[in-house]
Amino acid sequence: MRPDQRTVTIPTNKDFKRLVRRRMHKTGEAYTTARAHLLKPRPSRPAPAARAASALPEPVAVTAADYARRAGMSDAAIKAKTGCTWELWVKALDYAKAETWPHRDITEYISRKFKVDDWWCQTVAVGYERIKGLRAIGQRRDGTYEATKSRTFPVSVSRLYRACHDSKTRARWLLGVELAVRAATRNKSIRISWPDRSSVEVLFTAKGTGKSQLAIQHRKLPDRATVTRMKEFWSERLGDLSGILSEKRA
Repeated sequence: MRPDQRTVTIPTNKDFKRLVRRRMHKTGEAYTTARAHLLKPRPSRPAPAARAASALPEPVAVTAADYARRAGMSDAAIKAKTGCTWELWVKALDYAKAETWPHRDITEYISRKFKVDDWWCQTVAVGYERIKGLRAIGQRRDGTYEATKSRTFPVSVSRLYRACHDSKTRARWLLGVELAVRAATRNKSIRISWPDRSSVEVLFTAKGTGKSQLAIQHRKLPDRATVTRMKEFWSERLGDLSGILSEKRA
C-alpha cells in the first residue's frame, strides 16, 4: 500500500446510504457511482507549516558575484583591511560550519584563527551572515536593527578612549544623553546602556603613531527608520568629538 493510501472501512449504516442518495440527487449519478466516489481515499492535507513553506518562492542561489552586494561592502575594501575577498571568507567560514553558530562565536573564531582587528571581525561576521541570509543589511540575528559608524582621529588611542570614558569630557560631545556605562576595557571598548534601552558598544583601535579609530555599534533598534536617524546622530556627535580632540587638552 502506498503512503498516501488509507485503509477504508466500508460503512453499511443508514447515515452512509443517506450521504450516497444526497450525492445522487445533487450530481445525477447512479447509486454505485456516487457510492464509489464517497469511498475513494482522499489525499491527506499537508501540515500548516508545510503549506506555508510551499507558498514561499524558491530560494535564489547566491553566487560569489553577489557576495559584496549582500555584505554591503566591496571586495576591494574587505580585502584591503583583512587580506581576503568575500569569496575567500565565505569558503573559510563555511568550512568551519560557522553558518550554524551564534554571532559572538563567529567573531571570536575570526579573531582567534585569522588575527583580525575587533572592528573587522565584526564586519566580516556581519557580512558573512548577510551573505548566508541570516540577517538583512542593518539587521541583527535576533530581528532587531543596529546602526554603525566609525571615524579615525589624529590622536592616540589612549586620548580617544579618555574623551569617551571620562564623563565630563563625554558630556561635551554627547549633549544631554543620560547613559549608563555597563563595562569598559581601557583603550579597547566601552559598553553603554542607552536611555531608550538600546545598547551601544564603542570600540577603539590604534592606527599607528598618533592615530586611532573609534567605531560605534548601536544595537537593539526597532526598525530601519531608527537606524537612519541614529546614524545621523552619531555622525554629528563624532564631528563634535573631533572638535574637542583638536583642542590642546581633552
